[in-house]
Amino acid sequence: MTNLVIVESPSKSKTIEKYLGSDYVVTSSKGHIRDLATTGKGGLGVDVEDNFKPNYVISRDKKSVVKDLKSAVKQADKVYLATDPDREGEAISWHLAQVLDLNMDDDNRIVFNEVTKNAVIDALSHPRKIDQDLVKSQETRRVLDRIIGFKLSKLLQKKIKSKSAGRVQSVALRLICEREQEINSFIPEEYWKIKALFEKDNIEFEAELTKKGNRKIKLPNEKTTEEVYNALSKDFTITNIKKTVKRRQSKAPFITSTLQQEASSKLNLKARRTMTIAQRLYEGIDIGSETVGLITYMRTDSIRLSPVFVNQARDFIEKNYGKNYLGSVKVSKRTENVQDAHEAIRPTDINRTPESIKKYLTRDQYRVYTMIYARALASLMAPAKMDATSVTMDNNGYTFAASGSVMKFDGYLKVYGDYEKATDARLPELAEQEILTSKSIEKNQHFTKPPARYTEARLIRELEELGIGRPSTYATIIDIIQTRQYVEVVDRTFKPTESGLLTNEKLLEYFDSIINVEYTAKMESTLDEIANGQDTYVEVLTNFENKFEPLLEEAYSGMEQIQPEKTGEICPECGGELVVRKGRFGEFVACSNYPKCKYVKKEETTVEETGETCPKCGSPMVFKNGRYGRFEACSNYPECKYIKSNEPEVTDEKCPNCGSPIVVKRGRFGPFKACSNYPTCKTIIKTPRKKKATS
Repeated sequence: MTNLVIVESPSKSKTIEKYLGSDYVVTSSKGHIRDLATTGKGGLGVDVEDNFKPNYVISRDKKSVVKDLKSAVKQADKVYLATDPDREGEAISWHLAQVLDLNMDDDNRIVFNEVTKNAVIDALSHPRKIDQDLVKSQETRRVLDRIIGFKLSKLLQKKIKSKSAGRVQSVALRLICEREQEINSFIPEEYWKIKALFEKDNIEFEAELTKKGNRKIKLPNEKTTEEVYNALSKDFTITNIKKTVKRRQSKAPFITSTLQQEASSKLNLKARRTMTIAQRLYEGIDIGSETVGLITYMRTDSIRLSPVFVNQARDFIEKNYGKNYLGSVKVSKRTENVQDAHEAIRPTDINRTPESIKKYLTRDQYRVYTMIYARALASLMAPAKMDATSVTMDNNGYTFAASGSVMKFDGYLKVYGDYEKATDARLPELAEQEILTSKSIEKNQHFTKPPARYTEARLIRELEELGIGRPSTYATIIDIIQTRQYVEVVDRTFKPTESGLLTNEKLLEYFDSIINVEYTAKMESTLDEIANGQDTYVEVLTNFENKFEPLLEEAYSGMEQIQPEKTGEICPECGGELVVRKGRFGEFVACSNYPKCKYVKKEETTVEETGETCPKCGSPMVFKNGRYGRFEACSNYPECKYIKSNEPEVTDEKCPNCGSPIVVKRGRFGPFKACSNYPTCKTIIKTPRKKKATS
């Protein structure tokens, strides 16, 4: 008997194939095999008038894949659909079943949260039918996004030359624009602080003015501050000492959004890069003796951990750190919009420590795996404990406060301390009524600061807290608003461009009731209801269309169309005016009579000759810039396509694998050392990273 298992990822199929016997063939669909067509009314691929009936077509680049899959299905006695365990994965399985003529009533859908042998074999013994409610939820989202994306984008392209709009991306842009408006309208307020510096037993500490008598004091200007400053003496009397033990609890294991946030702030990795690395760790890594998925599924918003993992991790903690390091299991306080179908992101085996498999991972894979491992383990460990001391002092009726803390028990910081620093701020031994003489008293001017722009991590946290979109879509959303040039990155924060501000302004003017936080978050809840069988596809889309279409009609009639900027030049072909237009690769100058006249003004470029002549045609050689940097080519292009090959610089080193010379090559990310015997030998010499100087 032949069993065919279809997954969506080639790397996952290779991993799973090693777990199963000769009776199983594992292949992949390489993602979605079909999508909505771009034909029909408005190019939507959706018949709005016929209950929003979608028209799916096989993607052009997947026709050969589908052909191979159909051939494999014919040779199989049983077919299992093993796509990812979420709505997107369920939809891929449904599309596969439709295209491959599989019986929808068969129990042919299997799911597993981790790509390990036990998990896969267990899933094969518990197949189920495709969940049509999950499919309809994903289909509703896809159709909804297509309608908004196509219709809004077409409007904006016509009226204001913006590139696109989207149901969630436009709300993310709105948040960034609103934050910029807050910054621009912010008026700084002056305030002052007075601090006293002390030293006792070779320990320096400072205390800050907080009250006058029993009332909190404010120092709004220099005059007020000077009056207080002049009323102070050098001597301070300690009026109260309070000692407490503070507990610092560990955080829950990672979900998709918190992984993206932490990787952004701690590892300086973009959300898309983080998800790509996590996908690879999930699908399987060759670690010598076996190929195995190192982490559980990385698209999740549940912090639940399986009882099996919890027990294994608790044994690991007790064995390696001691019983006093054991903590409790984290329980989610959130219930709204949480899909609890699978677990939090965790290592598949707690005994597979980062150091034990470091040699099999790339640098970034190791960094991400280490953080996931540490976070999951730390979530089950005891809280850290600090001995905290707070001190109040009196100086002529003015109260100053000082505080300090010392680590008493490191708890979960034993494994997560690299990502969550806990510094000691010691105070010397002090006694009530003790008089301390200050080393100095300083007064300093300050100004209130505007709210900070969104970093990638802050924006993801905001989207999650507001219930906008799904964590698995955040990386795509952030990519889109950057590639559309609606925002630019300034000091690792998002600043809206003029195009972004204009796009947001027009969307708010005409679509404020749809492109807003509340409506978008409510739609996510509605999609959840469809997934749970509580709402219907047609009803949700009909309600949306009835709200959206009148707004669209009003925008078409009311939104002013921005005319292209005139250059003052005349078209040499038809005599029309030349204008500045926006294209895929930026601005260019063209005739205003397009499409009747298709004249485009060519940019004048300075040609730098190399001093050599082309060996093929004798024309001068020139310097050009390409994808991988500067190169030398014939100036007679395209008639002559000669490009001078840059011979790699030969070093004194020898390849450790084949003995050939090591040469310096140039790649996408700059020069690197590699074997000259490439492609027979693919040795690359890694350059040691320079360590930062320590003070």
